[in-house]
Amino acid sequence: MEELITQLVSSLKGIWKYRWAAMSVMWLVAVLGWTKVALLPDDYQTTARVFVDTQSILKPLLAGMTSVPNVEQQVSIMSRTLLSRPNVERVMRMVDLDVNARTPREQQRQLDELMGKIRIGGTANYDIYTITYSNSNPRLVRDVVQSLLTIFVEGSLKGKTSETRKAVQFIDDQIKAYEDKLVAAENSVMEFRRRHTGLLPRGGADFSSQLQQAADQLSAARLELVEAQQARNAIAGQISGDEPILSVDPHPASIDNPELDGRIAALNKNLDAMLLQFTELHPDIVAARRLVAQLEARKVEESKLRAASDPGRNYSPMLQQLKVAQTEAEARVAAIGARVQEYEARHQRLLAQVHAVPEVESQLAQLNRDYLINKENYEKLIGRREAAKLSGDLSSTTDMMTFKIIDPPTVPLTPNGPNRPLLSTLVLGGALLTGIAAALLISQVRPTFLTPGELRARTGLSVLGTVSMNWTEREKIKRKRANVAFGAALASVLVAYGAVLAGTALR
Repeated sequence: MEELITQLVSSLKGIWKYRWAAMSVMWLVAVLGWTKVALLPDDYQTTARVFVDTQSILKPLLAGMTSVPNVEQQVSIMSRTLLSRPNVERVMRMVDLDVNARTPREQQRQLDELMGKIRIGGTANYDIYTITYSNSNPRLVRDVVQSLLTIFVEGSLKGKTSETRKAVQFIDDQIKAYEDKLVAAENSVMEFRRRHTGLLPRGGADFSSQLQQAADQLSAARLELVEAQQARNAIAGQISGDEPILSVDPHPASIDNPELDGRIAALNKNLDAMLLQFTELHPDIVAARRLVAQLEARKVEESKLRAASDPGRNYSPMLQQLKVAQTEAEARVAAIGARVQEYEARHQRLLAQVHAVPEVESQLAQLNRDYLINKENYEKLIGRREAAKLSGDLSSTTDMMTFKIIDPPTVPLTPNGPNRPLLSTLVLGGALLTGIAAALLISQVRPTFLTPGELRARTGLSVLGTVSMNWTEREKIKRKRANVAFGAALASVLVAYGAVLAGTALR
């Protein structure tokens, strides 16, 4: 800390030693700076504010019928693109700035300068936009802002007739293209169905349903064939005598034999009387039942013998009916057999096609999917075309927005800049700092040792002694005059600064 203070004191002494050089540099910088500030051209600025009313009663009324133009977005985009190169070049032509540009480089310089000085602003809550421009020519400032305001309003209110016409034309072209796609898709589906008629669903049933239906029909036909065969065999058995035929009933009670019927009735009556006294296992009851059974068997045998000895049994009407029934049964068995063969062939044919059907159905599904997509897009385009026409009519014939100019551009009477008092103050501060820096630099270039310690630190030698300065009265007076003169010179800088401020205030 002590070394820092020592260094600071040494620097201040060096600056004080070369104070007149610092004063010269200070005056030089101040005069040059104030002259430059005085020669700066005046900067005039004007601002125009415009309010855009984008609320319209037609928005909620037509929201479900057509695409209502987004006027807020349209105005916002126009405000953002107002400083595009075409618009700025149009402004230059409107205010005749391009007349002074002789070369493309000068024109580009004017274009960049104009774009750099224009400011476009807007509020977040309200649709109020500001256009600001500054230049040394007050009339040019007004003309530029007015031109920008005109372009802004015209660009926002510009009808969308051409855009709507182009949009409708584009949609018409797309509709025509989708019509061709629909025709091609329909022809493809038709040709595919013609080439794969046997593999495609019929009657609303797919291939698996057809296969299951064929299997069910085959099973039902086989069952019906078995039933017909059983019926035919039964009729043949009746004809061959395997079963009782005609009017002979195999049940003993239905056979008429008076002798045996009397004996069986007596035995049954006696059996009923014994059952009242004995159980079923009594020997008399068992013997009685065995005798009844033997009599009934004998009754059946005698009945069969009488029927076999009948010479007209082969010529009975019942036998003729059975033969006719047998012929019909044979014909029915043959017909059902042919049906079973047909069902088997159909089922085998479907089984042979079972591996090719999934691929065919997949291809058909793809064709139908493409057709449905094209049809859906086609129908949407038809609706969008009418909506586009209505939207174009709405944009071109209806005032969807209203412009209200709050502050029109005017010719500024007083310059907005430059801020000469501030610049003059900065020049004064810069002159003071430059003078001090110059004195410090000279003291470092031409160093002097102001104390024995500094000399010893710099040279590394021992200081044997010092000789003090003994100022005479004349030298003292001379030093005082020099200090007074330096103060006067410094005060003159401040007076000159005040004069510059006063001259700036009078402009």
